[in-house]
Amino acid sequence: MLHDDAARLRAAAAFVLHHGSATPLPLLLPGLHGPELDSVAAHCRFAHVGILVFPRDPRHLRDLLTASGLAADTPSRPSVVVRERLARRHRRDVADLDVRILRPRVHGPAGEPRAVEVFALAAPAGSGLEPVAAHERALGHETHLAFELEDPEPLVLHGLCAVLGRYGARPDGGGYNPHENGTVLYFATPDSTCGYRRLELYAPGDHRELLAAHLGESPGTSRPAETLLQLLTGAWTTQALAAFARLRLPEAMDSDGPTGLRELARRTGTHPDGLGTLLRYLTMLGAVAEDTEAAGVTSGEGTFRLTPLGRLLRADLPDSMRPLALMYGGPFYRSFAALDHSVRTGRPGFDHLFGEDHFAHFARDPELADLFDRSMAASSRMFQPLPAHPVIAAAAQAPTPRTVVDVAGGNGELLGRVLTAHPSLRGTLLERPHAVEAARRSLGSLECGARCDYRSGDFADVPDGGDVYLLSRVLHDWDDDRCREILRHCARAMPAHADLLVVERLLPTDGSPSLATAWDLHMMCNVGGRERSAEHYARLLSDAGLELVDRTPLPLEAHVLHARKASLTDPANTHGQGGLKSPEVPRDR
Repeated sequence: MLHDDAARLRAAAAFVLHHGSATPLPLLLPGLHGPELDSVAAHCRFAHVGILVFPRDPRHLRDLLTASGLAADTPSRPSVVVRERLARRHRRDVADLDVRILRPRVHGPAGEPRAVEVFALAAPAGSGLEPVAAHERALGHETHLAFELEDPEPLVLHGLCAVLGRYGARPDGGGYNPHENGTVLYFATPDSTCGYRRLELYAPGDHRELLAAHLGESPGTSRPAETLLQLLTGAWTTQALAAFARLRLPEAMDSDGPTGLRELARRTGTHPDGLGTLLRYLTMLGAVAEDTEAAGVTSGEGTFRLTPLGRLLRADLPDSMRPLALMYGGPFYRSFAALDHSVRTGRPGFDHLFGEDHFAHFARDPELADLFDRSMAASSRMFQPLPAHPVIAAAAQAPTPRTVVDVAGGNGELLGRVLTAHPSLRGTLLERPHAVEAARRSLGSLECGARCDYRSGDFADVPDGGDVYLLSRVLHDWDDDRCREILRHCARAMPAHADLLVVERLLPTDGSPSLATAWDLHMMCNVGGRERSAEHYARLLSDAGLELVDRTPLPLEAHVLHARKASLTDPANTHGQGGLKSPEVPRDR
């Protein structure tokens, strides 16, 4: 859809180029003129046109920008507000929507600095995002004209909102973006004469009290005592979800309608009163929903239905997250009681509590080891785009069969996705003996086991001669010295032409909220490992004779880091990867 998105971007750039600072306001709000228009224009300036586009991949986005006369090398930041709006509107998991914000510069008619604000959500073919893209292109929910406050005083902001409201602007969402410390207020406007029907008011800084009023929320929700109590009861949430999974309640609930409380208690051997208390709490969490109008049950008994969130904990679904609930509500939950030990000593709380390290403890308990491997596979949604990565796609298109080596590949979840997507590829999986057997069964069930070789061993046994090496969620288990050792084993095994793809979460460098920050605490407490920034991984790779070429975002806030042997990362030797460059610190593609 290059033509559609490029045409929309060109139109946005032309609008910015030809309109003065005050002229768009009467187009959005017919009737706003005279002293009130002058007052609004005196406090805020026309800053940009916002538009949402759906490139297939980062290169396609660069092509879109170039075709629209916009700078293709514009840096991007994560979106918070638009990402959450899309998730709510289309009932998607927010973690699966990697929306980026780019602001290529465009000058106004008098040379004043402005921008086209581009929200980009990658929608590769087969990603399932095509209906989202079609809906958003047709209705333009996120297309808007934006005005930035010159003086973000609360009284000024309140006054501007009041004036906009008098001329028909209606609150239409908003949010606070911690990545850039700015508050966004969206308004829907009456029929306009310029093709844009939404207005953004952007105020630098944190104005969440005003935002709460704009969104219709109670200002009291931001009071610190209530917030602290909610945070302190987070452990109750973990255990409620774990109990929900352990008691097999999701499987016992009717899949096509509500289930009465007493019937559910009978099916699961639980006490009706205790079960009712748990289900009401789970209703508050959104894992179940209480059905107050269900027929065929005793009055006052209470009936409950499973929500999409709760359904993720069913054991009989392919993408079940039940193993994660059992792991986080089990061994890892107990080890977090020793978090203060980790902070005091720098040693894992898990070791302190159980008397041995995470790997040795799980190796002695086959059921626990199996649960751990299944819990790792339960986050496999982060792997969904990986088979389309240029490195893997190039290997699949090679004239002779290429081999993908998955180092410490667990039960084969990732390798299975790659081999299923590309029948021409062969695979090699290196793992501990019990995990190899699990992978053999898993890949066999996917009918790609015949194309896979299975190796039992340690990191020192990384097989030679592969074409693509995968190292997924491995390095964060270890300290820097051990990571260098693992990477050196990979570099030793890699032929000159081979590529290495490392899947990890990356710590932000701007202090913004991130799952990686939470997992950094988890890794310290449970295995003595850590999450790292892209720059940190680049240094570790360099120490092992490898160079970070590129990085690409994945779902669940993960990234894939592409590395090659240092002598082969010059732009002239790209091995069919589309001319990938190797900047000092590669940016997200």
